[in-house]
Amino acid sequence: MNDNITAGSPASDSSLPGDGYVGDPAVRAEWDDRYADRRQLWSGRPNGALVAEAAGLTPGRVLDVGCGEGADAVWLARGGWDVTALEVSGVALERAAGHARDAGVAIRRVHAALTEAALPPASFDLVSAQYPALLRTPDAAAERALLTAVAPGGVLLLVHHAGMDTQQAHDSGFDPADYVWPSMVAALLTDDWKVEVNEQRPRVAPDGGAGAHHTDDLVLRARRLR
Repeated sequence: MNDNITAGSPASDSSLPGDGYVGDPAVRAEWDDRYADRRQLWSGRPNGALVAEAAGLTPGRVLDVGCGEGADAVWLARGGWDVTALEVSGVALERAAGHARDAGVAIRRVHAALTEAALPPASFDLVSAQYPALLRTPDAAAERALLTAVAPGGVLLLVHHAGMDTQQAHDSGFDPADYVWPSMVAALLTDDWKVEVNEQRPRVAPDGGAGAHHTDDLVLRARRLR
């Protein structure tokens, strides 16, 4: 499930085993198809909200949830973070590994769904989830997995597209009610957490790539106190 990718190392060209994925095969197939349909799905530049919110943080261990093609993971690694990049799409993870090699940085890949990844609890100084497609469950498993991963003193940064959570189901089959939104995570925060940011604001968006038409972000930044 885990694969360390370090620039210049012999292991950096190794691919994840085909049976190493932990999660729903249908979800993996859906996202693999989406990535395989284009040579590059996203802009290749880090998300603006991550850059703004993480710039003042002391680098430590970071979990990049839904790392995609690795732009955020590479930016974080360049900034001195020890990066664990989690993604359901093996196609995306291979691209992320290639971008890390090209940038001369190391990332650790985890090919799994967040709720199935068996990540060590309370072990990340930053958990970053930028526009994640996390499916809702009756027991709020995804929301709780985000919170559980944050170490005491660490930060959860959850960013999503504003307005999508109130949309009606699309003819394409996309129903916002099926997914986790920042308000759902905020509702689970206890006195063990301090909310530092919880707002809607204009999106600082990289040019190009899917999703570039969204203009506003929902940003939740919360620090775990204990």
